[in-house]
Amino acid sequence: MEDACDALDRLDAEIAECRRCPRLVAWREEVAATKRAAFRDEEYWGRPVPGFGSHRAPIAILGLAPAAHGGNRTGRIFTGDRSGDVLFAALHRAGLANQPTSTSRDDGLTLISTRIFSAVRCAPPDNKPTPLERDTCAPFLHREMREIAPDLRVVVALGAFAWAAFWPAIRAVYGVAPARKVPFGHGALWRTDGAPALLGCYHVSQQNTFTGRLTPGMLDEILARAKQLAGLT
Repeated sequence: MEDACDALDRLDAEIAECRRCPRLVAWREEVAATKRAAFRDEEYWGRPVPGFGSHRAPIAILGLAPAAHGGNRTGRIFTGDRSGDVLFAALHRAGLANQPTSTSRDDGLTLISTRIFSAVRCAPPDNKPTPLERDTCAPFLHREMREIAPDLRVVVALGAFAWAAFWPAIRAVYGVAPARKVPFGHGALWRTDGAPALLGCYHVSQQNTFTGRLTPGMLDEILARAKQLAGLT
């Protein structure tokens, strides 16, 4: 029987080769070819971005999609952009990462008891996937959650898009669903027997962090709560 590590590695390889959404394929490849001036000497990844982190993760962090000049450039989710700077610094403060920075796939970063993935695996124009693109990509999220299900205790949803993507995944993987719609909010918590808890957090986007809507202290509180829910404190 294939173990979880092998299954995740195989899933990561399959994700990286996906070309199911023509609009996203065209956009990610256009960005990789034209580049941003600051990165003109770099070779962009320009493909879907797999999940990253522990194969046995009681904590999962679910984002929206890779950034055009972040994950789409480096090939690792939340790596090489301002959102990642905020997120990984907080993970390091929480004891969930061995270093506070994430700049490239070979920078030595290791996550502890944590896995990060996104609802949509390709960088979308204007950071806005279509409903069809979201649904086309959903099976990857479902499979990834299924592989880490034996250890998974809490999912931190970064923003309303990730929060909405959780519900089809929880139905597909665990066969459960809330009786009524659960609204997204920073610090919102949903729990039920036989499935991981869902914890809401404002997205670590520059729009939120530069305006103070999401502060380092607020993010620290969310990660401390996630550790508690995961039984790590």
